[in-house]
Amino acid sequence: MAPLLLQLAGLGVALVAAALILISFVAFISATKMPNLHRHEEEKFFLNARGQKETLPSIRDSPTKQLSVVVPSYNEEKRLPAMMDEALGYLEKRQKQNPTFTYELIVVDDGSKDQTSKVASKYCQKYGSDKVRVITLVKNRGKGGAVKMGIFSCRGEKILMADADGATKFPDVEKLEKGLNDLQPWPDQMAIACGSRAHLEKESIAQRSYFRTLLMYGFHFLVWFLCVKGIRDTQCGFKLLTREAASRTFSSLHIERWAFDVELLYIAQSFKIPIAEIAVNWTEIEGSKLVPFWSWLQMGKDLLFIRLRYLTGAWKLEQTRKMN
Repeated sequence: MAPLLLQLAGLGVALVAAALILISFVAFISATKMPNLHRHEEEKFFLNARGQKETLPSIRDSPTKQLSVVVPSYNEEKRLPAMMDEALGYLEKRQKQNPTFTYELIVVDDGSKDQTSKVASKYCQKYGSDKVRVITLVKNRGKGGAVKMGIFSCRGEKILMADADGATKFPDVEKLEKGLNDLQPWPDQMAIACGSRAHLEKESIAQRSYFRTLLMYGFHFLVWFLCVKGIRDTQCGFKLLTREAASRTFSSLHIERWAFDVELLYIAQSFKIPIAEIAVNWTEIEGSKLVPFWSWLQMGKDLLFIRLRYLTGAWKLEQTRKMN
């Protein structure tokens, strides 16, 4: 009996090893060697408040604003106005209190099928295109791709990623700024402050089904085991980066959909960029684009492929490169 069990155990180990080798091979041959930095011709411009085309700046240019806010938006005509009102209300008040404070807010319409660009453009007309800009992508790239397009077109010394649903209270940017400053001195002027909902986990578990809670814990384990150590909430869309950190990390970013945050932080930790995790106020807003089971399944696959592709050398960390 014992020899049979040993044989079965050996067979099981061999099958697992073979499966891992096969998955690694698939991950390697299906990988795009370099991050996609291509921009369509129509995506190189934005419309100013008068409806005229102007060329977008580059992350490689010297910063001319203190803060850039990048808002990825896909079919957000209904949820976007509340977020924009809160964000711009805060930013305008801050500028009145401190006239030296400068900002811009960039809405990146990720190939929406509704009136997202039209809704966002009304704020451009109201506040002027020096403060509010709308980038309309030719086709849907995914949240990570939309954020990347905005970051590579911004003018800020610091860059804030913020979701279009307004789930995080915008004034909490001050908490991230403090967290960022507490990391000084910044190596090569690079640092990241991540908004976190980890302190709300017990409350959220009480409101979730057992199945969604199991998915959440499974995802957190995979993030920790495969990619990112020491960050409890990688998926909060409220993140503040120095310009240099944004340029370095997003130049290497491959994932363009929901798991892009994990690769972003994996790259940051690989470059030894200091990261602070800061608790923020967060409220769940109806209208999420995530389909629980399939989205988690996709992200799980992405996590495994992130690890395997960097491990096998299919993906490499790159220095800042120019977008085409």
